[in-house]
Amino acid sequence: MSTETAQAEVKKPAEGLLSKRRKKFITDPLVDNNPITIQVLGICSALAVTTQMQPTLVMAISVIFVMVMANLTISLMRNTIPTRVRIIVQLAVVASLVTLVNEVLKAFAFDMYKELSVFVGLIITNCIVMGRLEAFALGNKPYDSILDGFGSALGYSWIILAVAFFRELLGSGSVFGVQVYDAISGLFGEGFSLATNGLMVSPVGAFIILGLIIWVQRTKTGYVEH
Repeated sequence: MSTETAQAEVKKPAEGLLSKRRKKFITDPLVDNNPITIQVLGICSALAVTTQMQPTLVMAISVIFVMVMANLTISLMRNTIPTRVRIIVQLAVVASLVTLVNEVLKAFAFDMYKELSVFVGLIITNCIVMGRLEAFALGNKPYDSILDGFGSALGYSWIILAVAFFRELLGSGSVFGVQVYDAISGLFGEGFSLATNGLMVSPVGAFIILGLIIWVQRTKTGYVEH
């Protein structure tokens, strides 16, 4: 009987790379368990770097890279990390990756480095990054950890990009530096012009946009805090 059981286990098909369970690692953080709008983590950077789309996109790519690589690294090391020093190890891994991102920006995009250097450095203490390392990567296999890190970072990224889009459009009349308001005004002649809203380039504007996104999302999903 034990031989038959062993054979059955051998014949058991391997789980697909994007099985239903694994897809949830990516899809859940986008809406249902978003790190910003549901878990209310990473709010500081969502307010600080979202004045314009370009630096926000760079920040989003940086967070995705750091989260994916940190989750992979911690997952590979999970059976060798002593429990008492796990937080220190996690911080060391994240700090190394953030330093790498910082140096790449300094070498290839110096203007962006000067604009984002402080905020990129704060990825080290980002609650989203450390939370996924502690809650998931330490107890799961590398591939699942990669998907989890990618999903959480993607959920973070689309929120800050949405905030940046509305802040730049309403506050500066542009998107990625392209003057949208001027182009629209030109279509209606010289007497027509769209006014920008200075409130949107301030942290107050970020709070308003973020609050509206949270309201719309929670209304749609029916999420209620207890």
